[in-house]
Amino acid sequence: MLKKISLSGIRFNRQEWSGALGDIGTDLPLLIGMILAAHLHIPSVLILFGLMQILTGLYYRIPMPVQPLKAMAALVIAQQISSNVLYGGGLAIGLSMLLLTATRLIEWLHRVIPKAVVRGIQFGLGLKLSLIALENYLPKEGIPGFILAGVCLLIILFLLPQRRFPPAFPVIIAGILYAIWIRKVSLDGSVFSFEWPKLTIPQLSDILTGFMVLALPQLPLSLGNSILATRQITADLFPDKKISVSKISLSYSIMNILNPFLNGIPVCHGAGGMAGHYAFGGRTGGSVILYGILFCFLGLCFSRQFSTIIQFFPFPVLAVILLCEGLALLVLIKDLRDDIGAFTLAILIGLLAAILPYGFLIALILGTGLDYLLKSKRLGLPGMF
Repeated sequence: MLKKISLSGIRFNRQEWSGALGDIGTDLPLLIGMILAAHLHIPSVLILFGLMQILTGLYYRIPMPVQPLKAMAALVIAQQISSNVLYGGGLAIGLSMLLLTATRLIEWLHRVIPKAVVRGIQFGLGLKLSLIALENYLPKEGIPGFILAGVCLLIILFLLPQRRFPPAFPVIIAGILYAIWIRKVSLDGSVFSFEWPKLTIPQLSDILTGFMVLALPQLPLSLGNSILATRQITADLFPDKKISVSKISLSYSIMNILNPFLNGIPVCHGAGGMAGHYAFGGRTGGSVILYGILFCFLGLCFSRQFSTIIQFFPFPVLAVILLCEGLALLVLIKDLRDDIGAFTLAILIGLLAAILPYGFLIALILGTGLDYLLKSKRLGLPGMF
């Protein structure tokens, strides 16, 4: 893996700087929620999260960002699960994904799960992200927040069609000005502090508990979105790269095997993250590296003021960024429009994934079964049932 790390093909132009902020609407609320719920060491979380971004950008040389594991984050936030169990769960899912990679089971899953199912999972994730943006983030600031979101949306609609002036910068500036003038946010004199990640050794009991409580609910979403859907979107956006599911699952596993020992949160790759970086201008690993540098800088130097700094990213701004990420995933289904059966199935799978509890697991299994059944009927074969 280290032999493939290179700066070749990586750019740091204004488009990459803009793309670097394309996934912050997903990541920031989950990071904040887990830090508060599990009382995590803020410098460790931010530095490790940033470092994984940098290494991933160097390794893939495309905007392949790192995201918090969403199912794990939701469980930790909802149930106030301890940090020890969180780190144990991260190590457990890293080892599980390493096993799937080493035995090539991940390649078998890639072969047997149809494209319509993967597109459906992407559609479901896009729908879920869009709903979160509209229902959870957008209303938090009331009327001023709706005005701010409207301004940001107009900026994006005006600037997105051209590449000379990337839209992320004016959107973030609008959020900062809103925080200063409307919310009266300011930094005090003790803003600077220098800290390093802490070392920890996950205990066997925490690994086993984390596997049962966190890793098992996360695995279906990871297989569907982090591995299969991410591989599909890399093929859509960067067809010349030829990135395999084994490569994605290997980097996924390595990150989660390393992170728990330095108090880093469990992480993954994600189709939504790549869609967000790409939508705002990212075309190389530069956008991911710049994004990672931001988190490393905050963790190393400003972790004591993190709770204040995050107020410069108001929820309406995060809502607009997250909505763009969700819409970028939703439109990927258009390549099935000439096959009405596959298109309808993908829509159904997306709705199941977005609406039902454990929807991604249900959509993955039921969608695959329905796809094979429909194909067997169409070809006059006995089928799989």
